[in-house]
Amino acid sequence: MHPEDLELLVTRAMPFGKHKGRLIADLPGNYLNWFAREGFPPGELGRLLALMQEIDHNGLGSLLDPLRKCGQQPSGK
Repeated sequence: MHPEDLELLVTRAMPFGKHKGRLIADLPGNYLNWFAREGFPPGELGRLLALMQEIDHNGLGSLLDPLRKCGQQPSGK
């Protein structure tokens, strides 16, 4: 794992499939588990999906909360 991968989970969107456009960190566990069974795509996307599946499977999703907050833009005008 690369340290910057955690930030990518909360900023990178799924580029294809049923959940296209959804942040990788927001993908449902059953979808991630399907990839774990069937095989992750090659490259960076596969690495990120595998990491998110491990995080989700072990109930560690709250570790991403501080990164989500850092990525939010301040509201207001």
